[in-house]
Amino acid sequence: MEKRQLGKTDMHVTALGYGGAEIGFQDKEAELAGALLNAALDAGLNMIDTAECYKESETLIGNAVSHRRKDYYLFTKCGHAWAESGLESWDLTLLERSLERSLSRLKTDYLDLIQLHSCSEEMLRKGEVIEVLQKAKTSGKVRYIGYSGDNQAAKYAIECGAFDTLQTSVNLFDQSAMDENLPLARQKKMGVIVKRPIGNVVWLHSERPENDYVQVYWDRMKELNYPFATEGAATMAEAALRFTLSVPGVHTAIVGTSNPERWAQNAELVERGILPDADYDAIRSRWKSVAKADWSGQV
Repeated sequence: MEKRQLGKTDMHVTALGYGGAEIGFQDKEAELAGALLNAALDAGLNMIDTAECYKESETLIGNAVSHRRKDYYLFTKCGHAWAESGLESWDLTLLERSLERSLSRLKTDYLDLIQLHSCSEEMLRKGEVIEVLQKAKTSGKVRYIGYSGDNQAAKYAIECGAFDTLQTSVNLFDQSAMDENLPLARQKKMGVIVKRPIGNVVWLHSERPENDYVQVYWDRMKELNYPFATEGAATMAEAALRFTLSVPGVHTAIVGTSNPERWAQNAELVERGILPDADYDAIRSRWKSVAKADWSGQV
Protein backbone atom coordinates (compact mmCIF):
# COMPACT_ATOMS: atom_id res chain seq x y z
CA MET A 1 0.00 0.00 0.00
CA GLU A 2 1.17 3.52 -0.80
CA LYS A 3 2.99 5.32 2.00
CA ARG A 4 3.22 9.06 2.49
CA GLN A 5 5.60 10.98 4.72
CA LEU A 6 3.50 12.51 7.48
CA GLY A 7 4.43 16.15 7.07
CA LYS A 8 7.73 17.10 8.68
CA THR A 9 7.84 13.94 10.84
CA ASP A 10 9.99 10.94 9.95
CA MET A 11 6.92 8.68 9.79
CA HIS A 12 5.91 7.21 6.43
CA VAL A 13 2.30 6.18 6.99
CA THR A 14 0.06 4.14 4.75
CA ALA A 15 -2.68 6.09 3.01
CA LEU A 16 -5.18 4.13 5.08
CA GLY A 17 -5.00 3.82 8.86
CA TYR A 18 -7.00 1.92 11.46
CA GLY A 19 -9.51 3.98 13.47
CA GLY A 20 -9.98 2.51 16.93
CA ALA A 21 -13.23 4.24 17.92
CA GLU A 22 -15.57 1.57 16.58
CA ILE A 23 -14.18 -1.38 18.50
CA GLY A 24 -14.38 0.64 21.71
CA PHE A 25 -17.81 2.19 21.37
CA GLN A 26 -19.39 -1.00 20.00
CA ASP A 27 -17.96 -3.08 22.86
CA LYS A 28 -16.26 -5.57 20.56
CA GLU A 29 -15.09 -8.78 22.17
CA ALA A 30 -11.35 -9.27 22.45
CA GLU A 31 -11.30 -12.08 19.88
CA LEU A 32 -13.08 -10.01 17.22
CA ALA A 33 -11.02 -6.92 18.00
CA GLY A 34 -7.88 -8.99 17.57
CA ALA A 35 -9.12 -10.31 14.24
CA LEU A 36 -9.91 -6.78 13.03
CA LEU A 37 -6.57 -5.32 14.08
CA ASN A 38 -4.46 -8.16 12.76
CA ALA A 39 -6.39 -8.17 9.49
CA ALA A 40 -5.64 -4.46 9.11
CA LEU A 41 -1.93 -4.98 9.72
CA ASP A 42 -1.85 -8.01 7.45
CA ALA A 43 -3.47 -5.91 4.70
CA GLY A 44 -0.48 -3.58 4.91
CA LEU A 45 -1.78 -0.78 7.12
CA ASN A 46 0.88 0.61 9.41
CA MET A 47 -0.96 3.16 11.57
CA ILE A 48 -3.45 2.75 14.43
CA ASP A 49 -5.30 5.75 15.86
CA THR A 50 -7.32 5.63 19.07
CA ALA A 51 -8.16 7.73 22.16
CA GLU A 52 -8.58 7.27 25.88
CA CYS A 53 -12.24 8.23 25.57
CA TYR A 54 -13.00 5.38 23.13
CA LYS A 55 -14.04 3.17 26.06
CA GLU A 56 -12.05 -0.11 25.90
CA SER A 57 -10.33 0.65 22.60
CA GLU A 58 -6.83 1.21 23.99
CA THR A 59 -7.00 -1.94 26.10
CA LEU A 60 -8.24 -4.04 23.18
CA ILE A 61 -5.48 -2.71 20.94
CA GLY A 62 -2.80 -3.33 23.55
CA ASN A 63 -3.94 -6.87 24.17
CA ALA A 64 -4.35 -7.71 20.49
CA VAL A 65 -1.28 -6.31 18.74
CA SER A 66 1.28 -5.03 21.23
CA HIS A 67 3.42 -8.03 20.25
CA ARG A 68 3.54 -6.51 16.74
CA ARG A 69 4.56 -3.04 17.94
CA LYS A 70 7.26 -2.67 15.27
CA ASP A 71 4.64 -3.16 12.55
CA TYR A 72 2.70 0.06 13.14
CA TYR A 73 2.76 3.67 14.27
CA LEU A 74 0.59 4.21 17.34
CA PHE A 75 -1.45 7.38 17.82
CA THR A 76 -3.82 8.23 20.67
CA LYS A 77 -5.60 11.27 22.10
CA CYS A 78 -6.03 12.83 25.53
CA GLY A 79 -8.17 15.42 27.27
CA HIS A 80 -11.19 13.71 28.77
CA ALA A 81 -12.12 13.54 32.43
CA TRP A 82 -14.53 10.61 32.09
CA ALA A 83 -11.94 8.20 33.47
CA GLU A 84 -11.18 10.25 36.57
CA SER A 85 -13.76 12.03 38.68
CA GLY A 86 -13.14 15.37 40.32
CA LEU A 87 -10.99 16.82 37.53
CA GLU A 88 -11.86 19.04 34.60
CA SER A 89 -11.19 17.71 31.11
CA TRP A 90 -8.15 19.93 30.54
CA ASP A 91 -6.70 19.74 34.03
CA LEU A 92 -2.93 19.47 33.64
CA THR A 93 -2.64 16.64 36.14
CA LEU A 94 -5.35 14.77 34.26
CA LEU A 95 -3.45 15.07 30.99
CA GLU A 96 -0.29 13.67 32.54
CA ARG A 97 -2.17 10.77 34.11
CA SER A 98 -4.07 10.18 30.87
CA LEU A 99 -0.80 9.69 29.03
CA GLU A 100 0.44 7.19 31.58
CA ARG A 101 -2.85 5.27 31.40
CA SER A 102 -2.67 5.15 27.63
CA LEU A 103 0.88 3.79 27.68
CA SER A 104 -0.21 1.12 30.16
CA ARG A 105 -3.35 0.10 28.26
CA LEU A 106 -1.58 0.03 24.93
CA LYS A 107 1.29 -1.97 26.43
CA THR A 108 4.01 0.22 25.02
CA ASP A 109 6.88 2.36 26.29
CA TYR A 110 6.22 5.19 23.87
CA LEU A 111 3.63 6.66 21.53
CA ASP A 112 4.42 7.84 18.05
CA LEU A 113 1.83 10.61 18.41
CA ILE A 114 -0.25 12.08 21.23
CA GLN A 115 -3.05 14.48 20.23
CA LEU A 116 -5.13 17.00 22.14
CA HIS A 117 -8.68 15.86 21.45
CA SER A 118 -11.05 18.68 20.40
CA CYS A 119 -9.48 21.17 22.78
CA SER A 120 -11.07 24.62 22.55
CA GLU A 121 -9.26 27.59 21.04
CA GLU A 122 -9.51 29.39 24.37
CA MET A 123 -7.71 26.57 26.17
CA LEU A 124 -5.10 26.25 23.42
CA ARG A 125 -4.30 29.95 23.68
CA LYS A 126 -3.44 29.57 27.38
CA GLY A 127 -0.61 27.29 26.30
CA GLU A 128 -0.45 25.08 29.37
CA VAL A 129 -2.04 22.00 27.76
CA ILE A 130 0.44 22.25 24.90
CA GLU A 131 3.31 22.41 27.38
CA VAL A 132 2.20 19.10 28.93
CA LEU A 133 2.52 17.40 25.55
CA GLN A 134 5.84 19.09 24.83
CA LYS A 135 7.15 17.83 28.16
CA ALA A 136 6.08 14.30 27.24
CA LYS A 137 7.90 14.66 23.94
CA THR A 138 11.08 15.85 25.66
CA SER A 139 10.92 12.89 28.05
CA GLY A 140 10.70 10.39 25.19
CA LYS A 141 7.25 9.10 26.08
CA VAL A 142 5.91 10.45 22.79
CA ARG A 143 7.72 11.17 19.54
CA TYR A 144 5.38 13.82 18.13
CA ILE A 145 2.45 15.93 19.28
CA GLY A 146 -0.71 16.81 17.39
CA TYR A 147 -4.10 18.46 17.50
CA SER A 148 -7.36 16.68 16.65
CA GLY A 149 -10.26 19.00 15.91
CA ASP A 150 -11.92 21.32 13.45
CA ASN A 151 -12.84 24.87 12.47
CA GLN A 152 -11.40 27.88 14.33
CA ALA A 153 -9.72 25.87 17.07
CA ALA A 154 -7.94 23.81 14.42
CA LYS A 155 -6.91 26.98 12.61
CA TYR A 156 -5.28 28.32 15.77
CA ALA A 157 -3.58 24.96 16.39
CA ILE A 158 -2.05 25.22 12.93
CA GLU A 159 -1.04 28.86 13.19
CA CYS A 160 0.55 28.60 16.64
CA GLY A 161 3.26 26.32 15.25
CA ALA A 162 3.38 24.00 18.27
CA PHE A 163 2.01 20.85 16.64
CA ASP A 164 3.50 18.32 14.26
CA THR A 165 0.16 17.03 12.96
CA LEU A 166 -3.48 17.93 12.49
CA GLN A 167 -6.36 15.45 12.54
CA THR A 168 -9.55 16.89 11.07
CA SER A 169 -12.75 15.96 9.19
CA VAL A 170 -12.69 15.78 5.39
CA ASN A 171 -15.10 13.83 3.20
CA LEU A 172 -17.75 14.14 0.50
CA PHE A 173 -20.07 15.85 2.99
CA ASP A 174 -17.52 17.83 4.99
CA GLN A 175 -15.18 20.02 2.94
CA SER A 176 -14.89 23.27 4.88
CA ALA A 177 -11.35 22.43 6.07
CA MET A 178 -10.21 22.34 2.45
CA ASP A 179 -10.76 26.05 1.96
CA GLU A 180 -8.45 27.39 4.67
CA ASN A 181 -7.15 24.98 7.31
CA LEU A 182 -5.60 22.40 5.01
CA PRO A 183 -3.74 24.97 2.88
CA LEU A 184 -2.42 26.51 6.12
CA ALA A 185 -1.33 23.09 7.38
CA ARG A 186 0.54 22.48 4.11
CA GLN A 187 2.37 25.78 4.55
CA LYS A 188 3.42 24.68 8.03
CA LYS A 189 4.46 21.25 6.67
CA MET A 190 2.16 19.55 9.18
CA GLY A 191 1.12 15.95 8.84
CA VAL A 192 -2.61 15.74 8.07
CA ILE A 193 -4.70 12.82 9.31
CA VAL A 194 -8.30 12.68 8.15
CA LYS A 195 -11.09 11.40 10.36
CA ARG A 196 -14.48 10.34 8.97
CA PRO A 197 -13.12 9.93 5.41
CA ILE A 198 -16.17 7.91 4.38
CA GLY A 199 -18.67 10.20 6.08
CA ASN A 200 -20.07 7.64 8.54
CA VAL A 201 -21.29 5.64 5.47
CA VAL A 202 -24.56 7.57 5.65
CA TRP A 203 -25.64 6.22 2.26
CA LEU A 204 -26.46 2.92 3.97
CA HIS A 205 -29.48 4.60 5.62
CA SER A 206 -32.54 4.69 3.39
CA GLU A 207 -34.27 6.98 5.88
CA ARG A 208 -32.97 9.74 8.13
CA PRO A 209 -31.20 7.97 11.02
CA GLU A 210 -32.19 8.57 14.64
CA ASN A 211 -28.56 8.94 15.71
CA ASP A 212 -27.86 12.68 15.67
CA TYR A 213 -24.16 11.92 15.20
CA VAL A 214 -25.04 10.68 11.69
CA GLN A 215 -27.93 13.01 10.85
CA VAL A 216 -25.79 16.00 9.81
CA TYR A 217 -23.99 14.11 7.07
CA TRP A 218 -27.19 12.35 5.97
CA ASP A 219 -28.94 15.70 5.54
CA ARG A 220 -26.02 17.10 3.58
CA MET A 221 -25.89 13.99 1.40
CA LYS A 222 -29.51 14.51 0.37
CA GLU A 223 -28.91 18.14 -0.55
CA LEU A 224 -25.65 17.52 -2.37
CA ASN A 225 -27.24 14.70 -4.38
CA TYR A 226 -24.04 13.64 -6.12
CA PRO A 227 -24.76 11.99 -9.51
CA PHE A 228 -22.90 8.80 -8.54
CA ALA A 229 -25.08 8.39 -5.41
CA THR A 230 -27.54 6.34 -7.48
CA GLU A 231 -24.89 3.77 -8.41
CA GLY A 232 -24.95 1.87 -5.12
CA ALA A 233 -23.06 1.54 -1.85
CA ALA A 234 -19.86 0.16 -3.39
CA THR A 235 -19.55 3.12 -5.75
CA MET A 236 -20.20 5.58 -2.91
CA ALA A 237 -17.57 3.94 -0.70
CA GLU A 238 -14.97 4.06 -3.46
CA ALA A 239 -15.76 7.65 -4.40
CA ALA A 240 -15.66 8.73 -0.75
CA LEU A 241 -12.34 7.12 0.10
CA ARG A 242 -10.57 8.05 -3.11
CA PHE A 243 -11.87 11.63 -2.92
CA THR A 244 -10.50 12.14 0.58
CA LEU A 245 -7.12 10.74 -0.38
CA SER A 246 -7.07 13.00 -3.45
CA VAL A 247 -7.24 16.17 -1.34
CA PRO A 248 -3.93 18.09 -1.46
CA GLY A 249 -2.11 17.93 1.85
CA VAL A 250 -3.85 14.80 3.15
CA HIS A 251 -1.42 12.07 4.18
CA THR A 252 -3.60 9.36 5.68
CA ALA A 253 -7.26 8.59 6.40
CA ILE A 254 -8.44 6.54 9.36
CA VAL A 255 -11.28 4.06 8.94
CA GLY A 256 -12.94 1.73 11.42
CA THR A 257 -14.93 -1.38 10.62
CA SER A 258 -16.50 -4.39 12.30
CA ASN A 259 -15.68 -6.69 9.36
CA PRO A 260 -12.12 -8.14 9.27
CA GLU A 261 -12.40 -8.73 5.51
CA ARG A 262 -13.14 -5.06 4.91
CA TRP A 263 -9.49 -4.11 5.31
CA ALA A 264 -8.39 -6.01 2.24
CA GLN A 265 -11.30 -4.46 0.30
CA ASN A 266 -10.42 -0.96 1.45
CA ALA A 267 -6.77 -1.55 0.61
CA GLU A 268 -7.82 -2.51 -2.91
CA LEU A 269 -9.76 0.76 -3.27
CA VAL A 270 -6.72 2.73 -2.14
CA GLU A 271 -4.56 0.93 -4.70
CA ARG A 272 -6.78 2.39 -7.45
CA GLY A 273 -5.22 5.73 -6.67
CA ILE A 274 -6.58 9.24 -6.43
CA LEU A 275 -9.58 10.35 -8.45
CA PRO A 276 -9.17 11.66 -11.99
CA ASP A 277 -9.07 15.46 -12.01
CA ALA A 278 -12.47 15.72 -13.70
CA ASP A 279 -14.18 13.60 -11.05
CA TYR A 280 -12.46 15.42 -8.20
CA ASP A 281 -13.30 18.84 -9.64
CA ALA A 282 -16.94 17.84 -10.13
CA ILE A 283 -17.28 16.91 -6.46
CA ARG A 284 -15.67 20.16 -5.37
CA SER A 285 -17.85 22.18 -7.72
CA ARG A 286 -21.00 20.51 -6.41
CA TRP A 287 -19.98 21.25 -2.82
CA LYS A 288 -19.24 24.91 -3.56
CA SER A 289 -22.59 25.38 -5.28
CA VAL A 290 -24.71 23.63 -2.61
CA ALA A 291 -22.93 23.94 0.75
CA LYS A 292 -24.46 26.40 3.21
CA ALA A 293 -22.49 28.89 5.29
CA ASP A 294 -23.11 26.89 8.46
CA TRP A 295 -21.81 23.60 7.04
CA SER A 296 -18.78 23.63 9.33
CA GLY A 297 -16.45 20.75 10.09
CA GLN A 298 -17.93 18.08 12.34
CA VAL A 299 -16.11 17.85 15.65
